[in-house]
Amino acid sequence: MESLQVIKQRFGIIGNDIHLNRALEKAIRVAPTDISVLVTGESGVGKENIPKIIHNLSHRKHAKYIAVNCGAIPEGTIDSELFGHEKGAFTGATSSRNGYFEVADGGTIFLDEVGELPLTTQVRLLRVLENGEFIKVGSSQVQKTNVRIVAATNLKMHDAIGKGKFREDLYYRLSTIEINLPPLRERLNDIHLLFRKFASDFAQKYKMPTVRLTDDAVKILLNYSFPGNIRQLRNIAEQISVVEENRIISADRILQYLPSKGTNLPSVINGENKKSDFASEREIMYKILFDMRNDINDLKKLTLDLMKGNDTSKVKEENKKLIQKIYQEKTFDEEDNHVEVVQINEDYNTNEDFQFAETIDTDESLSIQEKEIELIKKSLERNNGKRKLAAKELGISERTLYRKIKQYDL
Repeated sequence: MESLQVIKQRFGIIGNDIHLNRALEKAIRVAPTDISVLVTGESGVGKENIPKIIHNLSHRKHAKYIAVNCGAIPEGTIDSELFGHEKGAFTGATSSRNGYFEVADGGTIFLDEVGELPLTTQVRLLRVLENGEFIKVGSSQVQKTNVRIVAATNLKMHDAIGKGKFREDLYYRLSTIEINLPPLRERLNDIHLLFRKFASDFAQKYKMPTVRLTDDAVKILLNYSFPGNIRQLRNIAEQISVVEENRIISADRILQYLPSKGTNLPSVINGENKKSDFASEREIMYKILFDMRNDINDLKKLTLDLMKGNDTSKVKEENKKLIQKIYQEKTFDEEDNHVEVVQINEDYNTNEDFQFAETIDTDESLSIQEKEIELIKKSLERNNGKRKLAAKELGISERTLYRKIKQYDL
């Protein structure tokens, strides 16, 4: 049996992580058998290497090896691709076709993204695993095949089973041996090794000097979570190799190639944490409400102070200014889901019919809602119920006034 180091060199596998080594050792041990294997791990961790190792170290190595991406084949044709079909089995079937299980007889089939298989296809696959039998689409003849199946998925299979998207009996048939490959973020000592290997490969491919990382740049890579794993690291190495003129890459430069979603820290833009639109909008509303409450309190205090001096003309003028200020605040339009600016009419009516300051009861609750209702009622009464005129007087849109009337059942 070939050693682990020889296997790594043979299949171009870089790294010395203990979890990676255990996965490879398990693949080497199971290869001489015909046991079904399920390879698990996140997208981009290199799951496709395991079935190649298993096939090439097995007695089937001289027979066919076929890799099938189950997620890339349309649901309507997956059965035909895997098991074949007879002429006339469906529209467009102008001739018979042999499926992968027939073509790979005696060899190995790698079913990548097996979790994407439709339930009807899962039933057919289970029959192949149990007794090696399958039926072509449009045929009634049972055929036999001797195929080793290695499957792979990046799904959490128990969750898929719980949601009814994957058959539990098929899962246990596929996972007689389960091999899990660790994500790149758990292989810290391998990240720089892999980057150097990719950088060297791209330097040869594009005929240019190899890029190298400063110590600070290496630390940046080690602190990055790599949601795309090895595939993402390879892509980053290729971009840097092609784009960067300076072949010594600093931390600042490598940060330009790392999407913020992969970091373990909150995204910072111009020195400030980026907030959601909802959070920003909520903060605006809170500020408006607090400002309006303070204005109402100021109005109450000013009214009481001035009324003690019996200077009613000054009371009216000061109250007018405060009421204008209150109505100039930004109010949230629920119907349009946006913030609109409402301003009071410059020709605000301050005649004797609207003695707002003089009619304030000191024991009365001065909540924003009550004052708003009172203002709307008085304006409607003064304008004989004409909403258009009342809205103009209050300095708000007709639509906002209609909504307020409905809201307060006026």
